[in-house]
Amino acid sequence: MDGRRSACRITFPAERISFGLPNNPGRRCCYGVHFMVGDIEADKSQQATAVVQLFGRPPGHVVARHVPSREGQTDSPSDAFFAASERAARTVCTSTLGNVEHGNQYQIKLMYEHNLQRIACNMTYGSFGGVKGRDLICIQSMDGMLMLFEQESYAFGRFLPGFLLPGPLTYSSRTDSFITVSSCRHVESYKYQVLAFATDADKRQDSEQQKLGSGKRLVVDWTLNIGEQALDICIVSFSQSSSSVFVLGERNFFCLKDTGQIRFMKKLDCSPSCFLPYCSVSEGSINTLIGNHNNMLHIYQDVTLKWATQLPHVPVAVKVGSLQDLKGVIVTLSDKGHLQCSYLGTDPSLFQAPKVDSREINYEELDVEMKELQKVIRDVNKSPGSLSLTESEDHLSIFATVCPNLDNVSQATSYEVGAEAVPSVTVKVMIQSRIALQKTKLSVYVEPPLASTCDHFIFDALEPEMMKTINFSVFLKGNYLPSELEGTAVASYSMSTDLNPDGIPRVVQCKFRLPLKLICLPYQPSKMASHKLTIDTNKSPISLVMLFPGFANQVDDDQVNVLGFRFITGSRVTVLASKTSQRYRIQSEQFEDLWLITKELTLRLQDHFEKQGIKDFTCSFSGCIPLQEYFDLIDQHFELRLNGEKVEELLSERAIQFRAIERRLLTRFKDKTPAPLQHLDTLLDGTYKQVIALADAAEENHSNLMRSFTRLKSATHLVIMLLGLWQKLSADQIAILEAAFLPLQQDSQDLGWEETVDAAVAHLLKTCLSKSPKEQALNLTSQLNIPKDTSRLKKHITLLCDRLAKGGRLCLSTDASAQQTIVMPGGCATIPEQDAEERVTEQDPSGMFPSSSHLAIQTLKPESAPTAVFQE
Repeated sequence: MDGRRSACRITFPAERISFGLPNNPGRRCCYGVHFMVGDIEADKSQQATAVVQLFGRPPGHVVARHVPSREGQTDSPSDAFFAASERAARTVCTSTLGNVEHGNQYQIKLMYEHNLQRIACNMTYGSFGGVKGRDLICIQSMDGMLMLFEQESYAFGRFLPGFLLPGPLTYSSRTDSFITVSSCRHVESYKYQVLAFATDADKRQDSEQQKLGSGKRLVVDWTLNIGEQALDICIVSFSQSSSSVFVLGERNFFCLKDTGQIRFMKKLDCSPSCFLPYCSVSEGSINTLIGNHNNMLHIYQDVTLKWATQLPHVPVAVKVGSLQDLKGVIVTLSDKGHLQCSYLGTDPSLFQAPKVDSREINYEELDVEMKELQKVIRDVNKSPGSLSLTESEDHLSIFATVCPNLDNVSQATSYEVGAEAVPSVTVKVMIQSRIALQKTKLSVYVEPPLASTCDHFIFDALEPEMMKTINFSVFLKGNYLPSELEGTAVASYSMSTDLNPDGIPRVVQCKFRLPLKLICLPYQPSKMASHKLTIDTNKSPISLVMLFPGFANQVDDDQVNVLGFRFITGSRVTVLASKTSQRYRIQSEQFEDLWLITKELTLRLQDHFEKQGIKDFTCSFSGCIPLQEYFDLIDQHFELRLNGEKVEELLSERAIQFRAIERRLLTRFKDKTPAPLQHLDTLLDGTYKQVIALADAAEENHSNLMRSFTRLKSATHLVIMLLGLWQKLSADQIAILEAAFLPLQQDSQDLGWEETVDAAVAHLLKTCLSKSPKEQALNLTSQLNIPKDTSRLKKHITLLCDRLAKGGRLCLSTDASAQQTIVMPGGCATIPEQDAEERVTEQDPSGMFPSSSHLAIQTLKPESAPTAVFQE
């Protein structure tokens, strides 16, 4: 026997172990009980023999009990085995121990048997009625009759009311009652005294006679609906004060008080096969062994999973016993009749690692080696193309094109947009594979509230060098503007290799840009606006009619430098081009609406000059960053999040109140004595209306929160763009800002935009934008919680802009040499934007470039520029 694994295959422990075979009347196999007795040692020096007693019929339930000697007999106390047969007999045998030449031997003798008139299902035993010195036996038949035996004599039989199919049966000695689970999926308890004084089942012939016969009606003591069929039931009592009823269901196991109230329940992940509650080391808790059909044995302490172990079979019964000096042995019985004894844990390893000779560490050599390794890592990161991997080549190509014209018949299915007609545009996605591929998936993503007619496609098979085209339409679904007009088409497929025949997942994607006229229409320019932005360029202004040919509906020469746009959601934007300077102005009534037009303007300007072969075209921003307007949108979004929390909290309180009123009403309705409702029905109706109103408010707040989050993303894109134009940031630095300010695609109550951006901006301030090494040593908290207000976030964003203005540069490298804190005179201070019409005097150029000693305390004046005249 190997002590680190299963103790043995078939054993009989020193403490008596009883098994109940499955309650399945359809089984006709014979379960023989094989016992082995004797000292079990590693060398198996002492062997033992056993006598197998096979009953004439298949036993349905076998239990072992220690029986004292009866009066008038000289036999010593022996062990009794009760066996209830399925078909016709209940047999009681005793076992006596004897010493023979080849070891110890048990001999089983028949004491008495009862021929049953009904097919037996299961049995239980106990001191029914409080008798002392002997056990009575109760057998449940297949037709719902409880037959009670007092040793050699038959006592009485009772039919269970409302019986359809038998369930597990057990006896509670503390309450002197029988507990079973009916076919109605109710746990029912019957007092023994009620059974004894009820009408005898043998005298009942029909229902009319039952009504007129003598005796009391069999009434259940208590019942509990568990909603599922029970596999087993067990009574656990570790103290005189209380006991627990454990019921193993098909999906849960329950712990009940002896009065039928639920102590706790646990939902099981796997289908259980057997269980065993037993005492726990911790006071006040109970351990439970639960076997399942996945060949697993789980150990729970109350409802907490403490251990899980693998078994070589599906256990149908489990017990805990002792084998000589080995305590806590887990005995399991398989569905094929194998009995296995195991124990948890393993023998300690006697191996000890030898002590290593201590030596002094040469820190100088470690420093040199560390620098060499860091240099190798930097070289590899700087030249990613040096490693030519043929596996990195994509075997699938994907292209996307957007039709230049809108659909003649709109494919929009939205009714939320207030416009009369919602246009749609067709997008064509072409997929071409170099090799044969199976189950290729194509997903399309557009920024909400944009939507597509179909966003998921599956190709069962792609032939080599064959191109497949997919068409779908995109339209505006919500009554607010998206934060981006870009979409993404992602194709996922699997490539099988020698090491991985199932395939390695790969992803190929492409981006496409939707036209502005999908969400925008030409409109009359507006002279007045609350929010204005001015974009500077280094080239002469271009006619807006040339830049936006699809939106030019004016023919007058005086209006070629002014264009008006109206989004289909209702807001309006005006673009003006200066006649005397190289500037463009974008103005609107709402700050976030400036983003899409400003982005479209810069893209069309770059595209125009690239077509003419001009490579040095640049845009810049010389005004102050509109942080106050940005902070207003942050406050609006944060206020909606707080409102959402309050509404959810109120909804939870009203739901709890609603359930409490329901319980009160159900109690009143179940009461046999009618009692006044005391306006509980009115209170229930009022609470129900409050729950519905709060649910509607929560749904409306969620919609407003999504709309506010999209507006906030648009404003964030605009602020990042202005920061890049203001400080002439590179593409990598703009990508860092976008990663810090736009970390979430969707907003939620658990993880919101405010706390995430605050942590990201604080990280930038303490790393690449830090003033001293002390700031770099500070650690950020690892837990993100919703803040009390937005003051800290606003402070960090303002500080980030201030350090960028003083020459700070964004980078992700941890190398100290990569940190460049320099002052660039071209854009080191916030320059207040002024209307060109209000600039009447030029500023002194001598105040533009102060000395470095005054940078920290002096605000720089903006560079003088010629007056820009915008034709309105």
